[in-house]
Amino acid sequence: MTRKTIHTDLAPKAIGTYSQAVRAGDTLYISGQIPIDPATGAMVEGDIAAEIRRCFENVKAIAQAAGAGLDRAVKFTVFLTDFAHFAKVNEIMATYVDEPYPARAAIGVAQLPKGARVEIECVLHLG
Repeated sequence: MTRKTIHTDLAPKAIGTYSQAVRAGDTLYISGQIPIDPATGAMVEGDIAAEIRRCFENVKAIAQAAGAGLDRAVKFTVFLTDFAHFAKVNEIMATYVDEPYPARAAIGVAQLPKGARVEIECVLHLG
């Protein structure tokens, strides 16, 4: 099986010892994305909807760098510091993926990197 790292300047640079994504065979694993604007390197300011959209935009940019779209997503994992934002995740996610929806897990956490309130990771099937 071949293994290839994926990088794009249209998503934030990794803030640790990881790659934006790794392709292993026909599967693309996109690392968790927090709401960092890749143009400025700063966290998005505003309401939670802006933060969630930025996370999805970052994931989408990485998928596109691998030659795919979010229509190839088979699993999302969403980490939230406040589950009161769960409905907003559903609302915004529906603008990025169509039915039949991919699998998803939503996990409540105490804290995320850089004080983010949301982080989203994704697995895509490219075959």
